[in-house]
Amino acid sequence: MFLSLIIPAYNEADRVGPSIEKAYRYFDSVDYDVELIVVDDGSSDQTIEAVHDVFARKPENLTRLTTRLVPLGKNAGKGAAVRRGMLEATGQIRIFTDADFSTPIHEVEKITSLIASGQYDVVIGSRAAEGRRLVKKHQPWYREMMGRFYNVLVQMFVFKGIRDTQCGFKGFSADAASKLFSKQKVDGFSFDVEILFLAHRYGYRIREVAIEWYNDERSTVGAVTDSAKMFWELLRIRKLHKNDR
Repeated sequence: MFLSLIIPAYNEADRVGPSIEKAYRYFDSVDYDVELIVVDDGSSDQTIEAVHDVFARKPENLTRLTTRLVPLGKNAGKGAAVRRGMLEATGQIRIFTDADFSTPIHEVEKITSLIASGQYDVVIGSRAAEGRRLVKKHQPWYREMMGRFYNVLVQMFVFKGIRDTQCGFKGFSADAASKLFSKQKVDGFSFDVEILFLAHRYGYRIREVAIEWYNDERSTVGAVTDSAKMFWELLRIRKLHKNDR
């Protein structure tokens, strides 16, 4: 298997189907094998039914793409959903992306080409790179300011050098994915920072690449409650891994 695409989903009944249909259209033109894994994070809406429905409508000629639904059974957090998908995946390259496809599916090529070249182990999509020129639809100003402030905290308390740790579009070689996600302990939204912290610690080669991005106003991230949780998770990362080598 060349590529595993992992989609964590929590109450995404309205968005996950159209996103997967876009994936079908894109992967119909590629010349490699793909597995598409949806990890349901204990949704309370009809997400699972929506996934089953769109999987049943996969074009018959799309034989190089396989689909799988992994239900967590309870709401454990985005980090837990991504970890489960990454560790169950079989692809040589493993990418996770948000269920709303804020980053268009064609941007997977930027990640697969860099990892397949052997130059990088971890390639992360960035809205901040290249002067944010590829951000086609911005978040509300207060969310952008909160994101930038969060990154300042990352630079102060965890590690320096990455301009956008929270973009939900990241790729890993199979080796990096197995190592990093088996060490992951944060289940919430700050798991991205934890994974990148571990990638630095274990010497994986990281590349930040500008990606096209469109804000979806139906964000499921709470501006206040989730931001507070992310801050406390952030402060714990170094302590959680102080004995890791």
